[in-house]
Amino acid sequence: MRVLLTNDDGIAAPGLACLRKAVMAMGASEVWVVAPSAEHSMCGHRLTTHQPLLTKEMEPGSWAVEGTPADCVRVALFALGLKPDWVFSGVNAGGNLGQDLVISGTCAGAREAAYHGVGAIAFSHYLRREVSVDWHRTAQWTMRVARDLQAKPCASGQWWCVNFPHHPPGAMEMPRQVLARPARSPLPVSFRSVDGGYLYNASYASRARDKGSDVEACFEGHISVVCEHV
Repeated sequence: MRVLLTNDDGIAAPGLACLRKAVMAMGASEVWVVAPSAEHSMCGHRLTTHQPLLTKEMEPGSWAVEGTPADCVRVALFALGLKPDWVFSGVNAGGNLGQDLVISGTCAGAREAAYHGVGAIAFSHYLRREVSVDWHRTAQWTMRVARDLQAKPCASGQWWCVNFPHHPPGAMEMPRQVLARPARSPLPVSFRSVDGGYLYNASYASRARDKGSDVEACFEGHISVVCEHV
């Protein structure tokens, strides 16, 4: 198994290190990292076509790209000539649920791979501000979920979106995986007035828990799994 890793939090993000640890534990024959040199959260599926994508090899098999996650996947496939069996994107520091699937750079990395016929999974970790993240445990869960999904891949033109719930750190049984659909209810949006304009002020945790949705599954402590179309 040859795996390409990317993300939208940047090449130095702990979630990417967590994902790499999970893939190495799976026994992948080759693991490449092609990730943004800086954070590109919520950049959607933006692509760079009118300026050079500056690329630096950080170490053998690992490149930082001055571009978006979707750019990184394109550079990996069509500039660096890598031929992965799977593209894993994440693990994002924050949930990508419902409406987030079109906003998320993490999801765009997986979606871009699926456009080109490569199996893809986007991994995200819902965050509660008052609870620290157990990245070691997340790596173990990531490995197990990835193995499960590789055994039942999406059809051509589809990709998986996985969201981990946020439990307190420490040993615990792996949460149940719930096959869900993206929530249709939008995130409640609000703004507060600041000098010269308005500042986004919504509460992620207050979004509606649509029945059978990824938001419901993840907020209730389960691992939500969605099969998305490109």
